[in-house]
Amino acid sequence: MRSARVAQNRPSFRVLSECQLDDIHDASMEILSRMGVRVCSEEAISLLRRAGAFVEDGNLVKVPAHLIDWAVRCAPQSITVFTQRSEAAMHLGRRRTYFGTGSDTLNVIDPVSGERRLAVLGDVADFARVCDALPHVDFVMSMGVASDLDQAFAELHHFYAMVSNTVKPVVYTATTIHAAKRIVEMAEVIAGGRDAFRQRPFGVLYIEPISPLSFAPEPMAKLLFAAERGIPCVFMSGMMSGATGPVTLAGSLALANAESLAGVLIAQLKREGAPVISGGGILTTDMSTGGPGYGAPEFMLSAAAIAEVARHYGLPSWGYAGCSDAKVFDEQAAADAAQWVLMSALAGSNLVHDLGYLESGLTSSFDMLVFCDEIIGKTKHILRGIQVDEDTLALDAVNRVGPGGQFLSDAHTVKHFRSNWFPMLEDRTSYGDWVESGRKPMRDRVNAKARRILAEHRPLCLDPDIDTALQRLLSKTTMKAGEEPSSLSKGG
Repeated sequence: MRSARVAQNRPSFRVLSECQLDDIHDASMEILSRMGVRVCSEEAISLLRRAGAFVEDGNLVKVPAHLIDWAVRCAPQSITVFTQRSEAAMHLGRRRTYFGTGSDTLNVIDPVSGERRLAVLGDVADFARVCDALPHVDFVMSMGVASDLDQAFAELHHFYAMVSNTVKPVVYTATTIHAAKRIVEMAEVIAGGRDAFRQRPFGVLYIEPISPLSFAPEPMAKLLFAAERGIPCVFMSGMMSGATGPVTLAGSLALANAESLAGVLIAQLKREGAPVISGGGILTTDMSTGGPGYGAPEFMLSAAAIAEVARHYGLPSWGYAGCSDAKVFDEQAAADAAQWVLMSALAGSNLVHDLGYLESGLTSSFDMLVFCDEIIGKTKHILRGIQVDEDTLALDAVNRVGPGGQFLSDAHTVKHFRSNWFPMLEDRTSYGDWVESGRKPMRDRVNAKARRILAEHRPLCLDPDIDTALQRLLSKTTMKAGEEPSSLSKGG
């Protein structure tokens, strides 16, 4: 039997050799032990000092390599994230890849008018609802900063808008520890209590320190809070190479890895086994403009390398895909999105965000998001690889058809043709049929699908009692005069 000796291979690629991974690790350990990290948290400093780290100049912490080794052993190698219905949705770790949106853009491209405008809370709800309808989008982030709300409490309403419009997992941001605690309070209401949310978390807290090597008070407070509660969190270094990080990819990787590992260590010192997703965002600084390059090949390479570095330690990784510096959904945006999705999937990044990002992270696009869903479906099919066994080698079918025959009506074709990928948006019709159907290019088909979802899709509603409890929590914040939380937070 041929199938007994043939193992199916998952397509993948590598950016770093084992020797290069060791070199990056050694450089990161030197950064932590010789240069140190500024830690602006008395509790974190106390935990580090008691563990054997050296504290100088008040808050400059120098970390021996053996503490990082201990933390990596303690940290979970796999983190399961659930839906609001307590169904396992994402098993983060190894080479398992899940895709979701980015967050906190200032602007949105209106899907009807096509105009770029400030994001409002209704957009956050609408993006969540579109994500709920797209089969290959696995999680949701707040695709906008609601300009129609006081920013002091907007993040709570972002969270409510998301959980009201999808049951999929949510990765949420919280500028302050107060906001983080209030959001978790809302999540616990949905989950059925503190223990229920800890055991089946559907939310992941995003935390970002300040590069280079500065752990500000709010990120530290959020990291310690998440660790204490057992809440999954992303602790990733965000930097711009040549500005807040070294201009070389190797240098930026070593620095980003050092920062992320220091966060993993602090979380484990607070509570062994605290679930932390490692990573780094190494944006390329375009020296001609001073801005970031979201479509830069260096950014794509560094994201792939970050996944390999995290896997080297057995940690789940944070990733990027579906983003572009283009200002609208055009050929540049589509090319960046497709290349990003394939690169991240082949690299085996785990929690991959930024679908729908345009204008270097300043603008979100419904059309870009819908297009990314199509590309993810196609990429997932590629990742299945080629199954080689006695049945798929099709020798019996070849024997039946023989020289000069045709396979279209053969039973083997009928059995297997549905295993091929079928596009929802790509056009495979003849030129004549395409003309007859209106000559619609991809951008028009994408926009039509986005508008159709917004007009027709209705997600599962929150339980009325849970919704009432969430509204009660939201009512503790100060709304604009004459506005109700539900009118702001729920989608069309």
